[in-house]
Amino acid sequence: MHTTTDFTFKGSTLELGSGSFRWSAPSNIALVKYWGKKENQIPANPSLSFTLNQCKTITQLDFDPKATKGAITFEFKFEGEPKPSFHPKIQQFFERILPYCNYITDFHFTIDTQNTFPHSSGIASSASGMAALAVNIMSLERLLQPEMEDNYFWEKASFLARLGSGSACRSLKGSIVVWGEHEQIKGSTPAYGVAFEDPVHPIFQNYQDTILLVDKGEKQVSSTVGHDLMHGHPFAAERFAQAPQNLSLLVEALKTGDMEAFIRITESEALTLHAMMMTSTPYFILMKPNTLEIINRIWRFRQGTSIPVCFTLDAGANVHVLYPENDKATVLQFIKNELVGYCQKEQYICDAIGNGAQNLTP
Repeated sequence: MHTTTDFTFKGSTLELGSGSFRWSAPSNIALVKYWGKKENQIPANPSLSFTLNQCKTITQLDFDPKATKGAITFEFKFEGEPKPSFHPKIQQFFERILPYCNYITDFHFTIDTQNTFPHSSGIASSASGMAALAVNIMSLERLLQPEMEDNYFWEKASFLARLGSGSACRSLKGSIVVWGEHEQIKGSTPAYGVAFEDPVHPIFQNYQDTILLVDKGEKQVSSTVGHDLMHGHPFAAERFAQAPQNLSLLVEALKTGDMEAFIRITESEALTLHAMMMTSTPYFILMKPNTLEIINRIWRFRQGTSIPVCFTLDAGANVHVLYPENDKATVLQFIKNELVGYCQKEQYICDAIGNGAQNLTP
């Protein structure tokens, strides 16, 4: 386990020429949510997420040494085309990681990125995008420090990703990831995400997540603004105490295969997240009428069939339908028969639990 101080680049005597890396990193969906941040992207409570498999960002980083050093310079392309609207976010990321990666001013970067899921689909791409960029940067650092150990590589990659987007630190390594300090999770820290390494019940192997795209529009309130509204929130203290308790309960359910507990905690966490939004000042509602209709239909289907299907939500209107792989055929038929009509243009994405970032460098 490394600390923030350990992540400061110590320098290198190596001189690099031009080069390129290419990585993919997935999105993730939190089961125990974090809502509220302290300074420097530190979460106000621990969270636990499933890493996804199909919803990925693929990013190529080309680097060229500069004759004149000292400034951050880069070009950014989305699917091969310049995307100036992304520049401020990338600039902010580089400025935040500069104290830990001072070598980035020695190079000019060309960043070309694409998503495996539709752009503006309503699926948050900041987590997968920042994770993919961070692991590319760490590949460059490894060239400068060839003796780097694997655990340092992954921990610092998660640490850097967090500085770009908090939940991005959960998209690097592991199928189940915990971010934030928790007494039951070895090595857990608010600095970066750590893989949940305890054995989980076989029912959670290759767990399925079908994402129902209820609303693909831009959110009326950004996550950054939403997190800030937890400062002074009337229920913040209770929520920050509740989350680690729910994480303990969920960890036990993952180990034992207690589906009733898994469903109860997962759905309660999703609704609590939106309850925090609805009771902040100013208050806001990101769920849509179709979100509620889908939830009610999932409840009726579960009650009528005893199939352990449940839902979770991110900070938006889309619904993640979670269920074991052995119930896949029945649940997908239910989704096609009863739920796709509530999706925008009847769009949905079939995904499953994955393992994190992958090196695609030729």
